[in-house]
Parts: sequence; structure tokens; C-alpha cells
Amino acid sequence: MGPVQIVATVLVGVVTLVAIVLAVRAVMQITAVIRQGRPDPARFTGKGARTRTMLTETLGHTRMLKWSVIGAAHWFVMVSFMILFLLVVEAYFEVVDPAGGLPIIGHWTAYGLVTELIGALGLAGILVLIAIRQRDRRKKVSRFTGSTMWQGYFVEAVIVGVLICGFLIRGFKVANDTFEYPAWATPISHGVGALLPAAANGPTWVALVKIFISMGWLIVIALNVTMGVAWHRFLAFFNIFFKRSPEKPAGSGLGALKPMMSDGKPLDFEEADPEKDQFGVAQVEQFTWKGLLDFSTCTECGRCQSQCPAWNTAKPLSPKLLILSLRDHAYAKAPYLLAGGGKDLTGEEKATEAQLAHLDVLALAEGNRPLIGTEAEGGVIDPDVLWSCTTCGACVEQCPVDIEHVDHIVDMRRYQVLIESSFPAEAGVMLRNLENKGNPWGAPQNTREDWTKGLDFEVPRVGETEDFDYLFWVGCAGAFEDRAKKTTRAVATLLHEAGVNYAILGEGETCTGDPARRIGNEFVFQMLAQQNVETLQEAKVKRIVATCPHCFNTLGNEYSQLGLEVEVVHHTQLLAHLVKEGKLTPVQPIEGDVTYHDPCYLGRHNRVFDAPREVLGEAANLVEMPRNSERSFCCGAGGARMWMEEKIGKRINVERTEEALATGAKTIAVGCPFCYTMIGDGVTGKGEQENVEVIDVASVLLRSIKGDKAPA
Repeated sequence: MGPVQIVATVLVGVVTLVAIVLAVRAVMQITAVIRQGRPDPARFTGKGARTRTMLTETLGHTRMLKWSVIGAAHWFVMVSFMILFLLVVEAYFEVVDPAGGLPIIGHWTAYGLVTELIGALGLAGILVLIAIRQRDRRKKVSRFTGSTMWQGYFVEAVIVGVLICGFLIRGFKVANDTFEYPAWATPISHGVGALLPAAANGPTWVALVKIFISMGWLIVIALNVTMGVAWHRFLAFFNIFFKRSPEKPAGSGLGALKPMMSDGKPLDFEEADPEKDQFGVAQVEQFTWKGLLDFSTCTECGRCQSQCPAWNTAKPLSPKLLILSLRDHAYAKAPYLLAGGGKDLTGEEKATEAQLAHLDVLALAEGNRPLIGTEAEGGVIDPDVLWSCTTCGACVEQCPVDIEHVDHIVDMRRYQVLIESSFPAEAGVMLRNLENKGNPWGAPQNTREDWTKGLDFEVPRVGETEDFDYLFWVGCAGAFEDRAKKTTRAVATLLHEAGVNYAILGEGETCTGDPARRIGNEFVFQMLAQQNVETLQEAKVKRIVATCPHCFNTLGNEYSQLGLEVEVVHHTQLLAHLVKEGKLTPVQPIEGDVTYHDPCYLGRHNRVFDAPREVLGEAANLVEMPRNSERSFCCGAGGARMWMEEKIGKRINVERTEEALATGAKTIAVGCPFCYTMIGDGVTGKGEQENVEVIDVASVLLRSIKGDKAPA
């Protein structure tokens, strides 16, 4: 070992020791913060399924590959990080001996070939990602807006530097004639070696630089524990493993909402006490530990932001910035919490003055910030941010590391509604109507069957007939809203024509509670849901067909939390089946093209994409909007936004309507009464009601069966 190797070895030893000490401290800090969260025992069930999903999503990159080029580039970068870690280890041997290498496998030609290939593809991949970041950040509406850009640049530079150093080390070995691999296996290294002069200490100096870059990266991220763009490469495995629904192919927090939890158990409203039980989330430490892991894992990639209907229409909500705000607050508040600070459920300070005496004033101030509040109030999340969410799930579906944005937003809403009684005033009318009338419109219960008037056949009622295969769940919109009644009548007519044995509950039906639950009023949801569960169990219902995706989702995914197990299908699914079976036969395609708007709670939340398109394909010429299927753009009515005025930015329904009109279709088909209203209002607002009609998929099919050639 020469003097160069001695000096390099000492330097490497010092920087590595510092990096390891700081990294261990950082891991302990992150762990300590996550452990402040509330229990969530359901995350530990089904370890086999969780392991399969984690490996599929990480090694298979199933979420990232939805973006083709970006996904492939990221996969090569990820693999290069994992496999070429061995080359970083090898660099320690090269510091000591310029001709050295990794013991045992370091001389295998296969090892040389694989690392050469991965190094080249990893370098190409990171250069592609750098180019894409530079292109996208210059867009008028960029997914990188609000991201900590220097961190992204730093990580990219480190990857480029490490990969280039790897080829330079090999190149010097080639020039020194100490390289162990043949040219056919390592052509790039041999090409670099042909350009470099022989230098006995060349591999040592470059290996030193490579280790300095690698350990410098580790030191920087250790000193920045909120640096999600770097820490996600470790935390993502855990975040995906502990996702809420490991069996779901896309998005953990889609479909059902979590029930309200207190100390890891569902809240029982009959015995709940606000002074002893947690009602929603009022402090960042009241999120579960998985919520705090979510915040820590965010990569700041902005995919959630790019798809969010609120952000795309100039609302203050960005799912990314919301998560980053919660993350930064959690870590800034951590010293206060770890010192014993925090508020109990009555709002009283838990720590003594002695416990808080040594705290930094900034940590103490962070501990006293309200979670929800305006800028003047020092709030972490502004109320306009919280109430802009439509719960469409686009953020959850897009997130490559399975962050559960919607669950966190609804948990914060729950506290605001149930404890603070703080929510948009116009939503109060809807909640009172649900409590007093059993529907959001406040319509009399005895008018629930008025839609049946004028039909030329009798609609069977539960109680009048015991022989029915499907309960037709009409829903509040389908019973009371004029446009939705057309869908209800069309579906009833089609079921009658196909000879399906069905029945309705009529006045025995009440709201499923979806708008109450999404706005955060879990109490009203539980009240309505319990009533419906008892009714359905008494009627011995086995299968339900629903025209409203919100009812479809609540009945099929959330009532099981209350003990009801029942098969629920959307009317487009049943109609597609009946067409395939030949029980319904379209005879004449309608004139003009048809475009289809995917309802969020049918498509993204429940993965029903094909059935509506199959029906429309039999009855019309279908043209797609640019944003369709899992990337469909929300109509703006979900999350109880149907009953809240849209006062900020561009109206979401107008944005979606403009996209539909741009297709040139004469008919906009929908599969949801909320979408029917929102898109219909958008068409009217654009003055296109004489040229374009908005109508449900069922009505398109009915007109085609009747041979009506006019636009639907």
C-alpha cells in the first residue's frame, strides 16, 4: 500500500464513519416521529399478500410503468442503485489496492457484464429523468410546483457522479492493464480505458471521489430527515407493505373510507366520549403511525398534484403540498412531542413546565400551531385547502408509493365537523336534510316512488314480492332529482324488457350516507347506514343493482364495516351482461359520436371501466376524452362538494365539460347522477345544450334498442 492509498484509506474511513453515525441518528429520528402516531393494528394482517404486493410494485414497478418512458427510466435508476451498491463496496477495496476488486464475485465475468449493463442503463435512465424534470418544471402548470428542487437536483447529480466514477475506475484499470473482464462483456469500460492514460493511482483517486460522493449523499440526507426525494428509496418498501388494501392493484386508499378510529379500534358512537375517545384528527400526532410514514415517504414527484381537479382549476389544494405541510409540521413538532408535550382530548397541555423548559422556542411554537387554520391563525392546513377536496381519488391512484391522501383529509374533516362544527355553511343544509328527511335534498319521503308514475308496467316492491334476484337501489338522486329520474326510469324499463326479477324498497329506502361520511359527519353516516343495513337484512337482499356510483361504493365497500355482506353491481355492469346474454339487443346505433365520462367512484375507486364502454360500443360510436379511465377528470361533485358552492378558481365541471365538448361528440354519456347534473350544467353554461346532450348510459342503450336514430 503506497502513500496515496494510505491517505485515501484514512479519508475514506473518516467520512464513512461520520456518514454512518449521522445516518443511524437520522433513522432513529424518523422512527421516533413515526412512533408518535396512533395504533393501526390492521396494517399487520395478511403478511403474505402484503409481501407480494410490495415486491410487485417495487421490483415490478407496476405503478411507475403507467408512465412508460418515465417508469422504465426510473426502474433502471432504482435497479442501478440496488445492484451498483456492490460497486460502492468494491470502491473501498480499490482505494486500498488500485488493482483490487470485490472478493469472491468481483472477478466473475457475469458480474462484470451485469454491472456494466445496469450502469449504462442507469446512467441513461437518470439523464432521461433529468431532461423530463427540466421540461416539466417549465410548464405553466407543473407537477413540480412547490417541490424542493435543490434536493431533486442534488440526488440526480449524485447518481450521475457515482455512475460516471464507476466507468472511470474501470477505464483506469483497462489503461493500467489490470482489468479482469473481457471487452465483449464490458465494452463501455474498455472504450473509456482507450481514452485514458495509464495511471497507477488512477483507480484509487476515482474510488475516493466515488465514496466521497456516496457518503456525502448519505450525510446530506441524514441532516435532512424530511428529504423525501432521497428517503423514499428506503421508506417506500415499508409504506407499500403497510398499505391499507394490499390486494388492490392501484391505490390503497380507494373505495371504502376507513371507519373512525380511536386507539386502533373503530369508534362506537353509542359509547364514545369526546373527552376519552378521538373524534377525527385535531393534532398531527393523532394520525396513525402509517399516516406519519405516509408523510415521511412522499417523493415530491407531484403526480398527485398533476391529476388533482382542485389544483388544476386554481384551488388552493395540492395533495402534494398538503402532505408536505403535514410532514414538515410533524418533524418540526417532534422535539415538543418527544419531550412529553402535546394536548389531551380536552385541549389541555400534557407536559409539565419542567419538561418543556429546555425546548427550543421554535419547537414550542410549532407544538401550539392549530392543525386547521388560516394563515393569520398560524394553521398548518388552510380550511380552503381542506374543503376543496372532491375525494375523487386521483391523488391516491397516481401516487407511486401508496400515500393515502383521501383518508387523511377526511380524518381532519371529521374533527372539524363533529367537534368544532366548522365547515362550509351551505353544507349544513344538506346535513340537516339527511338527519331530518333521510335525503340531501330534503324531499318528502312519501315522494320516493313518484318516478314510477307513467311507466307502462308495474315496478315490483319489496314486501309485495318475495321473488326477486336484484334489489334495485334507486338512490336519493334517482328518486328526487329530475334528470336522474330519467336514468331510473330507463334502467327500470330495461330490466323489465330483459325479464330481470327485481324489486325496489320505495319509501323503505333512505340515503346511504355517502355525502355525510365524505364531509366528515361520521355520526350521521352511521345513523343512516345502520337503518339501511337493518332494512336490507330484514328483506334478505343478496344482490343489489345501483345507478349511483356513490351508493354503489358505499353499499358494496363500506356497509361490510357494519356487518352487511351483499353483492353490489352498477347498472352499467348488469346492462353489459344482459346485452352479452342477448336479453337486450341494440338495433340501431344513435347518430353522432358519443364520449363517456368516467365517474370517479365507479371507475377510479372501483375499477369499473369496461362495462359502460361495452354498452356504449353496442349502441354508438365511442370517442374517448384525453383524460379517461383511471385518469378521468372529476366532475367536481364528490366529497360532498355537490352541496358546497365553488367560489375559488375555475369550476371543475366547466373544465371537464370543455374537454368533453372538444371531442366533437353529440352525446356525453355518464354513469352517475352527480356527473349528470355537473356535466349537464357545464354544457348549459357553455351554451351548447342545443347541440350536445348529456345522458346516462342506460338511456343511450334504451334509445338504441328502440331504434331511435337521433342523438341520445
